[in-house]
Amino acid sequence: MAVVRPFRGLRPKKELVREVAAPPYDVLDSNEAREMAKGNPYSFLHVNKPEIDLDPEIDLYDERVYQKAAENLGKLRHEGVVFQDDNPNFYIYRQKMGNHVQTGLVACASVDEYEKNIIKKHELTRQDKEDDRVKHMRALNAQVGPVFLTYKADAKIDALVLRIAGGEPTYDFQSGDGVYHTLWKVEEERTIAEIINLFEAVDFLYVADGHHRSASAQRVRDLKRSENPTHKGDEEYNYFLTVIFPHNQMQILDYNRVVKDLNGFTKEEFLKKVEEKFEVKASGTAQFKPGRSHEFGMYLDGGWYGLTARFGNFDTNDPVKGLDVSILQENLLTPLLGIGDPRKDKRIDFVGGIRGLQELEKRVNSGNWTVAFALYPTSIEELMRIADAGKTMPPKSTWFEPKLKSGLVVHLLD
Repeated sequence: MAVVRPFRGLRPKKELVREVAAPPYDVLDSNEAREMAKGNPYSFLHVNKPEIDLDPEIDLYDERVYQKAAENLGKLRHEGVVFQDDNPNFYIYRQKMGNHVQTGLVACASVDEYEKNIIKKHELTRQDKEDDRVKHMRALNAQVGPVFLTYKADAKIDALVLRIAGGEPTYDFQSGDGVYHTLWKVEEERTIAEIINLFEAVDFLYVADGHHRSASAQRVRDLKRSENPTHKGDEEYNYFLTVIFPHNQMQILDYNRVVKDLNGFTKEEFLKKVEEKFEVKASGTAQFKPGRSHEFGMYLDGGWYGLTARFGNFDTNDPVKGLDVSILQENLLTPLLGIGDPRKDKRIDFVGGIRGLQELEKRVNSGNWTVAFALYPTSIEELMRIADAGKTMPPKSTWFEPKLKSGLVVHLLD
């Protein structure tokens, strides 16, 4: 049973929504965020990337950063840029990126269900990143970045969402990246009850993106519970902000890799070694974008190569080892390039597919990186199989697009 709960969202005035809505905190670095928010005091980047309003020399995890986030959110509230709805609502959130459309439910999910694995995970988290989100939530007493959840599509939920989305939207705007965002407030009690009842028939929810935010929500719940002698279990801190999409509307793009050097190999030696585990075909300057699973593109020394994994070198029966990211890691990155732990190794970096293959060429041509690898996207079915098996995916396996905007709806924890 999946518990979803309406809440009193903190959200922008309709005429200011485009100025307020901002990318998630983890897709921009500080310099990019500072540039994007320049001249826009309403940008939610002042809340989810508050270091942009401080001396660039200040450490990102300095207490002053979290204090500034709270100050900036308080300022938006004081000036009336954002306001809190009077009653608990659900919200329907639609995104249109090119020909792709996805429509989900903005709701609070249960920390208890996350803890019991009714909300399933597929990634490990890092302590430092969890600590950062815990401090941010504590300073704001709010969750400002929604966790991206999915579930196995249900026709009855689809029909209800479609019916709601036929009404007059609360927000409807296009962001600077060309993505259209439309949001409907769901305030009718009968419709709210219908949503709750339909989700009670959903066996599991899955974290698609936002493992650190959801893990941090659990830690904040634990802290607040220990501080509250009258804890009952229904307080707002027992729930966390999510947007929940059916699995068949999800769009996962490739998540590519660049590596600093060839680990002591010459180009010729490296290519010869690669051929032991992959079929290699040179495509010259023509970009090679993988068209199916177990196929990879490689950019090296100004030229592209198509790599196809040789069967017998990976376990097709294991949902993790059969992933393309695992095949590349176990057959090339670790044994040839010496990348043992991609979470920690500074010789590897990851490039979201939204940036295109030209970004891989740019990185390598800059001289700062030597070789790049383009992967075929992981499927949502692969993700759910791994989560169902209680296993974890390798780091940087999925890149979801479009990204959820921060600042459209905030969940206050008091």
